[in-house]
Amino acid sequence: MKHTSLATAITLALTATSAFAEPAQSDEKSIEKIVVVSSRVAMPLREVATSVSLVTQADIEARGYANLAEVLKTQPAISMTSSGGAGSSTSLRVRGEEGYRTLVRIDGVDISDPTGTQVEPKLGHMQASNISRVEILRGSQGLAYGADAGGVINVHSAEYTEQLAGRVSAEAGRYDSTNLVGDIGGRTDKFSYYIAGSSFQTDGFDARTDDASGDLDGYENNTIHTRLGYQVSEQLSLKLVARNTQGEGEFDHCGFGATASDDCQSEFAQTNLRTSVNYVTGSSEHEFSYAKTLIERENFNQNVSSYLAKGATEKVEYLAHSELNDTHTLVYGADWEKEAITSAQQYRHNRGAFVEYQSELVSNLFVTAGLRYDDNDDFGEHTTYRVSSAYIWAIDSNELKLRGAYGTGFRAPSLFEVNYNRRPEALPSAANTPLKEEQTQGYEIGIEFLTETDSRFEVVYFDQEIEDSITYTFDSVTYADGYIQDIGQSESKGVELIAEIKLGKGWSVDANYTYNEAEDTAGNQRRRRPRNIANLGANYQLDKLTFTANIRVIKDAVDAGVPLENYEILDISAKYQVNPQLSVYARVENLFDAHYQDISDYNTSGESPYLGLRYQF
Repeated sequence: MKHTSLATAITLALTATSAFAEPAQSDEKSIEKIVVVSSRVAMPLREVATSVSLVTQADIEARGYANLAEVLKTQPAISMTSSGGAGSSTSLRVRGEEGYRTLVRIDGVDISDPTGTQVEPKLGHMQASNISRVEILRGSQGLAYGADAGGVINVHSAEYTEQLAGRVSAEAGRYDSTNLVGDIGGRTDKFSYYIAGSSFQTDGFDARTDDASGDLDGYENNTIHTRLGYQVSEQLSLKLVARNTQGEGEFDHCGFGATASDDCQSEFAQTNLRTSVNYVTGSSEHEFSYAKTLIERENFNQNVSSYLAKGATEKVEYLAHSELNDTHTLVYGADWEKEAITSAQQYRHNRGAFVEYQSELVSNLFVTAGLRYDDNDDFGEHTTYRVSSAYIWAIDSNELKLRGAYGTGFRAPSLFEVNYNRRPEALPSAANTPLKEEQTQGYEIGIEFLTETDSRFEVVYFDQEIEDSITYTFDSVTYADGYIQDIGQSESKGVELIAEIKLGKGWSVDANYTYNEAEDTAGNQRRRRPRNIANLGANYQLDKLTFTANIRVIKDAVDAGVPLENYEILDISAKYQVNPQLSVYARVENLFDAHYQDISDYNTSGESPYLGLRYQF
């Protein structure tokens, strides 16, 4: 299999989507075929046998959404729910699985929150600004990242190749929303740097359907992201990533009895730090890294603190790949992780190691076989694995690829789930039966057709099962509650249809449709999982004008056993390049002001126009 060094591949990928200049079409095509997300080493996309989606900086800017989750929900097999507007609790479900089974990394930094009910990223606070590229690994194939990675979203910040470059932008729109974004970066022979910041705020709308007051639930987000690199020698390089996110929001319905009110606020702070050393030899590359995440979340009822959680995650990783010869490669690594809810003095360690063999066994037949070992403080030793293969036929100047993958995994109960059941008022069945880990397995079969004009068509069938999933239960008579094992198998299976069509004369179309049967152990449809998801996008470019439209269709979803109404949302956007430095852009989200719900008790945004300016140097 053809590999590129990890550092080189990321540099090329980021350069391809630099905010400073539009790449040549031929360069963009060749570089975009390099992906890292499947096995954590750079691979040509045509050789990857797992399901990978790519979102470029051009895609993000064309759609214009402020929050990254809004961008990602236009991708195949992804659904999203939020309990209100900007900054609210947001779940991004890949192929119908829970949001906490998806791992999100930004420049190698895991942004998961260990203090939550489950360990998951707080995507409601993740802004879309200053991102150059997102790679999405769909399905339970995250062997190299951890046995509980049921899907992986790999985010890369922007990068400049000049000694000094940057940009600033300002946007305003409905709900008195403003978004100020800026970055600066550069590169010399040995040193590279990138510093980015964003400040978003909105008055929001009334999130709860049962709130008669009509008060607005506003939100403010300030994010700073820094990446520094130093090339010590031809073989040795150093890297530092630091990120800080501060979010403040308003919500309804907090407190109980006499203290119940709609005067509720939340504060969120996350600080991420990652340092790494990369060493390259003639046929191998080795990376050692240390990362730490600090989380603090606090809720206020009428300006009085009502809830406080602090947590931290530390992770030490070793990642390497060695080319045995032109067609055989080993990818291997080890990691040590400590999760902690420091405000409750709860801790847990996990140690893991993995190895994956990659080969082009015969011409155009690519295979991988990997094994992972984990040792968890509370739930013991586990071995998981993944196998995949892809075969490519050349048909004139086109290519046809048949691929398949199978993987297993497990998820240990979170610190919160375990300790919640230890309360004196916990449900007896939860308190008396210790939780055990969830077991997962899944496979996919896909066929892809790539034309000489770079149009792409893809059909994928997937089937994923979770054994003994953990679920929350409440007794309405005794008011006791807790987390119990849902004995049996829950399942998510379906079909993905994907098309990216280059029509010529500045036109292109991208479309995806997902049919997803997500059922619990009793065979009932799982809540908030639409059976039918479709996106149809059109893009047009003429000289200095770029136009984008996307319609999203959601059908056959239920919440708490009650069907939700089907809906269609149309978003449009346009950008005009005044000169090489200055551009003007506008968009309208939910153009026809559709009224819809993804969660039964919560409102969603109405028609929302926005206007902005961007200057780059």
